[in-house]
Parts: sequence; C-alpha cells; structure tokens
Amino acid sequence: MVKFSKQFEGQLIPEWKEAFVDYWQLKKDLKRLIHVPNNANNISNKSQSAFSSLKKCFLFGHQQHREHRPIQIHRKLASATSKEDMYETEVLDQFGDNDVTKELFACLDQQLNKVNKFYRTKENEFTERGESLKKQMDILHELKFAFMEKHGRGNSFNDTKENQSISFTFSSEEDSVRRILQTEEDSVRSREMKEEMQDNCTDNLEQNEVPFSDSPRPDETIKSMQTKGEDWNLRTPSCRIVNYQGKNVRINIPLTTLSRAFSAISYLVKEDLLNQSSRKCGPESGKLHLNKAKLHHAEKIIKGGFVELYKGLGYLKVYRNLNLLAFIKILKKFDKITEKHILPIYLKVVESSYFNTSDKVMKLTEEIEELFVKKFAQHDHRKAMIYLKPSQRKESHAVTFFIGVFSGCFLALLAGYVIMAHVTGLYKRQRKSVYMETVYPVLSMFSLIFLHLFLYGCNIFAWRKTRINYSFIFELALTKELKYRDVFLICATAMAAVVGVMFGHLTLLTKGYSYAQVQAIPGLLFLAFLLILVCPFNTIYRSSRYRFLRVMRNIILSPLYKVVMLDFFMADQLCSQVPMLRNIEYVICYYITSSYKTQDYGYCMRTKHYRDLAYAVSFLPYYWRTLQCARRWFDEGDTGHLFNLGKYVSAILAAGARMAYEKDGSFGWLCVVVIMSIAATVYQLYWDFVKDWGLLQMNSKNPWLRDELMLRGKTIYYFSMGLNLILRLAWLQTVLHSSFENVDYRVTSLFLAVVEVIRRGLWNFYRLENEHLNNAGKFRAIKTVPLPFHQVDEED
Repeated sequence: MVKFSKQFEGQLIPEWKEAFVDYWQLKKDLKRLIHVPNNANNISNKSQSAFSSLKKCFLFGHQQHREHRPIQIHRKLASATSKEDMYETEVLDQFGDNDVTKELFACLDQQLNKVNKFYRTKENEFTERGESLKKQMDILHELKFAFMEKHGRGNSFNDTKENQSISFTFSSEEDSVRRILQTEEDSVRSREMKEEMQDNCTDNLEQNEVPFSDSPRPDETIKSMQTKGEDWNLRTPSCRIVNYQGKNVRINIPLTTLSRAFSAISYLVKEDLLNQSSRKCGPESGKLHLNKAKLHHAEKIIKGGFVELYKGLGYLKVYRNLNLLAFIKILKKFDKITEKHILPIYLKVVESSYFNTSDKVMKLTEEIEELFVKKFAQHDHRKAMIYLKPSQRKESHAVTFFIGVFSGCFLALLAGYVIMAHVTGLYKRQRKSVYMETVYPVLSMFSLIFLHLFLYGCNIFAWRKTRINYSFIFELALTKELKYRDVFLICATAMAAVVGVMFGHLTLLTKGYSYAQVQAIPGLLFLAFLLILVCPFNTIYRSSRYRFLRVMRNIILSPLYKVVMLDFFMADQLCSQVPMLRNIEYVICYYITSSYKTQDYGYCMRTKHYRDLAYAVSFLPYYWRTLQCARRWFDEGDTGHLFNLGKYVSAILAAGARMAYEKDGSFGWLCVVVIMSIAATVYQLYWDFVKDWGLLQMNSKNPWLRDELMLRGKTIYYFSMGLNLILRLAWLQTVLHSSFENVDYRVTSLFLAVVEVIRRGLWNFYRLENEHLNNAGKFRAIKTVPLPFHQVDEED
C-alpha cells in the first residue's frame, strides 16, 4: 500500500506546492510530540485542582461543554475590511503546558488559513476569467450573426467562403467601439495555443463546427438590447469594430503567419487612407471589412481560453481534495499518539471552512462543460471532453521491448564496426584518407544528433522524477508529447540503422569494392532520414517532427516571430551543435556537386563560396540567439535580455578569433584568442550559474546555491558546477593543439564535440529546474490565453 505522503507528493500540482498543506512539517511536529512524556500529554482528572472543580459548578452549560473539550477553535475576520476568516486554536488544560502541542495546532491553523486564502484567490481569478470568456462568446456570436445576415440568412456560417467579408459604416458616436488588429508582437502566444489545440484533438472538430445554433437569436438579442436603450453598431476593418452594449471594445486577432503580418502592416496604411477619405467624402467611404478567417481565428482563441480555464478549475478541485485528506491524516495520527479525540472537533471546522464549502468551482465547471458542448462540439459531450480532458497516451510495454532489441543490435553492430575499422586502420593518422574525408562526417553527424537526443531523453526522465513540469514550460500537448521511452526508442532504432549501414558499407570496401561503387550509400542514408523528417503521413511521431520543423522555422526567422521558451531553448541546443552543422553542410555539398562520383572530396574545400558559408554556419546559432535576445528585449523591455545578448556576441567574437588564428597562426592572434576566449568563458559561466541555473545566491540557506532545490543532495549541484566549468574550457584545445597519439584529428574533434553536447545535456536539466521554480514562485500552473476582445477606456 502506497504511503499517503508519496501519494500526496505525486498528485499535488507542482507549481502550487507552496500553497498546499505542509504535510511534511506537520509530520515532523507529530514526531516531536512522540518524545514528550506521557504525563505531559495525558493529565488525569484527579490531578486537577480543587479550584477548577469548584469553578465548574458555576459555569453555564456551553461553558461546561467547552471545559470538557481538549481544544477550542476561534473564528474571526482577518481584518475589518476583509471577508476572509481566520482560525485560531486554543489548547485547554487537558494538555497541560505542552508547548509542542501548542506549536502543532498553531501550525495547523496557519496551514488552514493559508489554504483558505489561496483557494479564495484562485477561485476569484477563475470566476473573473469565466465571466470574461462568456462576454467574449456573446460578442463573437453577434459578429457571426452579422456575417450570416450579410451573405443570406439561409446560409450557415461554415457554408460561406473563407475569403468572404462584410462591410460596415464607421459610427462617429463617442461610445462607438474601436476594433484594431493586434500588433505582430503578440502573435506567437496565440499561435502556439492554436497549434497545441490542434494536437490535443484527435478528431477534426473544426470541419464539423456550426454557427451557434443553440444560442438566442441575434436579432432577438439586438431587439432586447434596443429596448434597454443600448446601441449595436459595427465597424469592422478586417475584423475590427462593434459597439457592444455602449462600451469600447478592442479586438486582438493574432497574426499567425508572415503573410498575415505583412497584410496587417499594409492594412494599417490602408486604414489611414480610408479615414482621411471618409472625412472628405462622408461616412459611406469609411466602410470596413470583416473576414470570415479572422472570426474563425478569434473563435479558436476563445476555445483555447475555455480549455485552459477548465484545466485550472480541475487543478483547484485536486487542491481542495488533497488538502482535506492531508488534514484528516494528520488529525488521525495526532489522536493515535495522544489518545485524544481531536479529529471530530477540528475536522468539523476544516469541513465548514471556505475551501471545502464553496461551490463556485463546481458550478463554473458545469457551466463551461455545458457551454463548450453547445458552442464547440455540436451537442456531442464526448467530443467536448476530447478538448477539455485530453487523455494521455498510454505507455506500451512494446516500446520498452523494442528499446532493448534495437539497443542490443546497435551495440553488436558498433562492436563489429570498431573492430573492422581498427583492423583496416581507418582512424589512424593518414595523409590522404578518402574514408575519413567523405564517410566519417556522415557517421559523426548522426552520432552527435542522436547523442543529443538521448541526453534529452535522460533529461525528460530526470524532470519527471523531480516533478518538473516540462510539458507546461514547453507548452507541449499531453496527447502528443514524446515520453522518455519514445526518445530512447528513436535513438536506439536510428543508431542501429546508421551503424548497420556503416558496417555494411565498410564490409563492401574490405571485399574489394571501389569507393565509386559504394560511395552513394552514406548519401542515401542521409536522404532517407531527411525524408522521414518531412514525411506527411501520420506515422513515426508526425506531430513531434512537425513541431520540430516549426521551431526551426521560428529560429531561422527569429526577428519576425515572438520568442517563446521552446524556441530559444532549441536555439541554445544548436549553439552546442556547430560541428554537426558543419558536417551537414559538407555532406550536402559533397553529394549535390556529385563529387562522390569523381572522388574529388577536396572540391568543396577549394570553393571560396563553401569556405565562406562554413564560417557563416559556425556563427549562425549564436547569431540566431542574439536576434532572439534582441526581440525579447523589444517585446518585454527587460534590459536583462540585452546582457544575455552580450553573452552571445562575446561567443561570436571568440569563435571568430579562433578561426582567424587557425588561418594565420601568428602569436598576435594567439593572444587575441586567449583574451577573447577567457572573457567569453567567464561571461558564459556567470550566466550559466547565476541567471540560467539560479545558483550562487549569497544569502541562500544552502551555501552558494539557492533556497529551493529539486534534488535532495547539495553535492550534486557543486559537482555539476565544477563539471560545467571544466567542459567550458574545451576551447583550450585550439591553443594547445592536443591530440591522441596516432589518432586522426577528426576523431579528436568529434570527442570535443561530444564533450560539449554532454555539457549541454547537463545544462538543460538545471535550466528547466530554475524555470519551474520561477513558475512555482508565481503559482503559474496554466497558460494565460490572450483574448481577442478587450474593453478600453475612452482616452485609449
């Protein structure tokens, strides 16, 4: 049977951990109570003074009942202006002067007050969010009805064409509503929400959506509004304006693609021209247009808001139930130790407290379910639950089995390949080696890629063990995210295939086949993996492959997309994969130029354009990260991003100095390399330890670390800091020119690249640990979806 402490720790919401009952501290207090002498815990009635007995005779009935109780719980207001209740327990004479008992009940009161306060705060937050979403639905419903009115009442909203639009005249009244496009800076958060919504849904609900047929008829709504003296005027420049109940409303429709971003910019110019012409030609020239695609996008944003709110309400239910169980368990243990009957007394107060009696969460949950079923699922409750309660993909034992099978194949093939390579002397220093120049880059490239992926699987395993919510941080879909077993299966299968092909290729060479006959094999292997990556069929983890491609697109076009966590996390991974990028560049050049047919492996190196591109590839990851930091500073205004930008600029300067030294070899460039590399290394180490990992806090209770640690042992943090320092000094090889005896320099370069990949895998764990602690410090467990309609003040 699982202990409740483990069950409690496994089911609590990690980001809200500090708001839960401190069950472990209460257990420590109970253990202290065990060591208190029994005579201090269990004072007999015979030892009571005669004065106390005489006093009982003059007390009223309720006072006599109070005297027989071991404790008395007082309820009072937290402040004169607050409606929150505070509970304070008075320990009576039956416990004597036991300070441990008093401290325990003081701790219980503190935890109960904390739970009530947090529950009330989150309940109010979610209730306000629910009301906002309902208003969003009303506005969207009226916009849809206006669209259908324009294109004929017989047509449904989904029957109209995507590019159809409607025009409305701009109202000049003071309380008319301005609807403007959201600027491109706020686009990506909604884009990522949209992509996750598509991943979470296993059925294509979008194709079957209908206009809100079960809502009140818009004409009836308008009529009722008019009877109340409320106006309903529309101004919609490509989904822009409505006078909704006499209030100013701003609509933010995200720009999910580059084409939409550029069209929005062109629209702003067009809008200014329309406004200027409307002043000259009258109101008829100020007609503005509402596009159906914009309405669909606004609808998906509102849908995502409901999904996140429903998730938050589910978390709040778990919060209430787990805390109630924790109080019951602690009180039972207390009764068992002291042989008192405290449980019925204190539990009655807990059950009557706000967090257990409030039914707002239950009502709001039912309302959201009912509304979601009507508006988004065509009265199909099962389809609605696919969105609201996405079920996680079950882990299969077959995955574990195939991991073992392919791992065994990989190790056996690798042993055979190493033995054959050693016998043939391929990896020894040679003046000219066709194999090392042409085939080895392919093997090196795949080795670095799948080593990095294997370390990512190890990271996932460690994050899950330490309850770090990496899925929420990366905004991954629960139904489509890769588990660590999936990652290990991909690595084992891919490397078994790569080493198997390399082993077969080497076998053909040893049997006398010429390079011209077998040299296409490594290129075909590379092409096969490339085709699998872009394969459009729903197989081999398509959602993860396409998400990777989207992230790579965002990185390459960094200035044009808002930077989210997954984007700059992946860009940091690329900074550790510069050798792999250069190998990819060489392999593509070698096979595209058909050099493999003539065995002219030096053609690419002799081409000036290739050499220039090779230098550019070495700087690209740092350049992308620099642009991302600049974009984040532009969006958020945080100067910390500028300092982070400086770190990557220093890395670019150090890398450029090393390349110049390799080309020139003079003592002057050597001095420049040493100075720039030391400065960049110190800069990077400071950022690793202080900013990315959150360590080296001077006033921390854990010396040179931080207050909150996800791992139990402090030693591992000190070891990781030292290891990161050593691995950061890999650039010294450029200065020392150290190499293994009788080993080709390419093998040495691969070894240094592997060291950097391992350092990055270590960095990944602590980076997300720090991010998780930041979320927990803000009690941020669900995403805040930017809603399309916002009320604005008159002066705005």
